Amino acid sequence: MKKTVSLMLTAMLAAQCLMAQIPAGIKFLNYEKNKSAKEAFQKAYEANPKDPQAIYWLGQAMLATDGAGEPSKEQIAEVKALYQKGLQEVGSDAWLLVGMGHVGILEKEDINAVKQKFEQAITSTIETKGKNKGKPNPAILNAIGRANAEVGSDQGDHNYAIEKLKQAAALDLTDPDILINMGINYLKLGGENGGDAVKAYQEALTRDPKNARAFYRIGKIYQSQNNKELFEQNFASAMEADPAYPPVYFNYYDYYSTRDVNRAKEYLDKYIATADKDPMLELVMADYLFRSGKNAESLAKVKELEAAVGIKTLPKLDVLYAFNYDRIDDSVQAKNALTRYFANAPVSKIAPGDYELAVKVFSKFPGSEMQAVGYLEKALSSDTSKVNKLAYMGQAAELFGKAKMYDKQIEWLQKQAALKGGTLSEFDYYRLTNTAFNAKNYPLTIELSKKYMTDYPGKPQPYRFFKLAAIASDPDTTGVAAKHLMYLDSIYTVIDKEKYKVDIFRNLYYILFSTTKEMVSMKNDPDFKITSDGKKTAKVDEYLGVAQKVVGILDQMMALYPDPNDDNYKYAAPIKADIMKRIEYYSNPPVQGKKGSGGAATAGKG
Repeated sequence: MKKTVSLMLTAMLAAQCLMAQIPAGIKFLNYEKNKSAKEAFQKAYEANPKDPQAIYWLGQAMLATDGAGEPSKEQIAEVKALYQKGLQEVGSDAWLLVGMGHVGILEKEDINAVKQKFEQAITSTIETKGKNKGKPNPAILNAIGRANAEVGSDQGDHNYAIEKLKQAAALDLTDPDILINMGINYLKLGGENGGDAVKAYQEALTRDPKNARAFYRIGKIYQSQNNKELFEQNFASAMEADPAYPPVYFNYYDYYSTRDVNRAKEYLDKYIATADKDPMLELVMADYLFRSGKNAESLAKVKELEAAVGIKTLPKLDVLYAFNYDRIDDSVQAKNALTRYFANAPVSKIAPGDYELAVKVFSKFPGSEMQAVGYLEKALSSDTSKVNKLAYMGQAAELFGKAKMYDKQIEWLQKQAALKGGTLSEFDYYRLTNTAFNAKNYPLTIELSKKYMTDYPGKPQPYRFFKLAAIASDPDTTGVAAKHLMYLDSIYTVIDKEKYKVDIFRNLYYILFSTTKEMVSMKNDPDFKITSDGKKTAKVDEYLGVAQKVVGILDQMMALYPDPNDDNYKYAAPIKADIMKRIEYYSNPPVQGKKGSGGAATAGKG
C-alpha cells in the first residue's frame, strides 16, 4: 500500500514538474534565453523521460544557437538521436513526428517526405468524439508552423506552414504564439509580405495585449524599412509590456553601438540584467569594449571566448577580430578573420555591417574585389529586406569604384537603380553618369545624360557630362561630337536660350572648328578638282555644301551677339566674310586663260 502511494505521489510530482517547466521553458525560448530554456526542459525530461512534449521541447532547446545561426551538424545529430529514442520508447507520437520533421528540414531531406511526417502527426491527433470530433490538435499544427519558422527562408515550406497555422488559429482562439509563428513564416516568403506579418503580430496582440515578443517583431519590420518612429514606438511598447524581455535591449544596443556609444551602454546594461549569462553575453561585452575604443581589452575578451567555446560556436568572434585588427591597421589579420567568418557563418545571420566591413578591408587588397562581392551576392539571395539589398548593391559598387573597375561599378549601380524603381534621384543620376564617364563608356554617358537632363533640367551636371562625353568620343574630330553638340544646343534653346547663350556659343565654336576641318580635308582631297573650262567635280560641290553649313554656324554665333562691337561678333564676322568669298569663288570658278583667272591654285588651303 505504501509503495502504491509512493508511486502515485511520484507520478503527481512528475506531472506537476511538467506542468510548470514546459510553459516556463517555452517562454524562455521566446525570450531567446536558450540556456534557461534548456535547463527547464531538462528538468521536465528528467521528471518523465517518456513524456512526448518534454522530449520534443528539450530537442527544440538543444537546436537553439545563441545567435550563432543555424544549429551545427553535431546539434542536429544529437537532437535526432533524442527524438529517435523517444519514438522507440513511446511510439509514433505526434510531437516526436513533428520534431523529426524539423530535423528533416535541417538535414535537407526531401520536403515532401518531411510533410508526410507532419501530416502523419496531424492525422494521429484528430479527435474521434466530443465537441472537437474530426479536428486536429492546434498545438501540433502550431509546432509544424514553428518548425518552418525556425529554419532559413530557403528551407521548409512556408506557405504550407501558414496554411497549418491558420487552421490552428481557428481552433485555438487564445494562443498568441500561433500568430507570431505565422508572421515569421510570412517574412520567410520575402520582405514584400511584411504587411501580412504585421497583421499576424497585431492579431497576436489582440490575444495577449502584453506580448512583448509581438511588439518587438513588429518593431523589427519597421526597423528594416528605416521607419525610426514606428520601430521605436513598438520597441517602447515591448519594454512596457515586459521590462524583462532581453531581445529588445540587445537590438537597441546594436542599433546605437555605431551611433551613440553612451546610449548603447544603457541598453547593454539592461540586456545584461535580463539575458542569460552565456557566451553570447560575453560576445556583446567584447563588442562594447571595441565600440568604446578599448581595443586591447576587446581583443583579450575575444581570444578568451575563442579558447572557451570556439569560433564555430560563435562565428561573430571573427567579426570582432576583424574590427579590432582593422582599427590597428593590421589588414592581413582583419582579412583572414573575415574570410574565416564568411566561410563559417550562416548567411541568414550575417549583418549588413559585416559586409560593409568586408568592403572596407578587402578593398585594401587589389584582386580581392570579386571575393568580397561573392559574399554580397550570397547576402542578396537570402536577405528579404529591400533596404538591405540596396545597401549590398551599393557596397559592391563602392568596392569596384575604389578598385577603378568602373564597368563592374556601373553594373552594380544599374542593379541598384532597377531595384529602387521609379525616377532616379539626382544623386543616383550623378553617380551613374560620372561612373560611366570614368569607365570611358561615352555612349552610355551620353544616354544617361539625356535622361538626367530630362528629369533634372535645372541641374548643370547632365549638360557638362554630355559635352565631355561628346568631345571625348570624337578624339579625331570626325564630326561625331559636332552632331551631339548640335543636339545639346537644341536643348539649350528650348530650355532658355538667353541663359545658355555662352554655352551655345562655345558649342558652336567647337562645331565650327570641326566643320572647317572637314572643309580643309575636302579641299586637300585628290578628287577636289576644277577643270580648265571651269567645271567642278562632285567633291567641290560637297565642299560648297559644308561651307554653307559653316556660314549657318557663323550666322548663329553672330545672332547670339548681334552688336558689331562685341568681341564674339568681331570673331565670327571676318570668318564668315572669308568663307563667303570661298563659296563665291568655287561656285563660279574662273575659266583658265581668262583675264584675272588664277585657277584653283589661287583659292588657298580652305
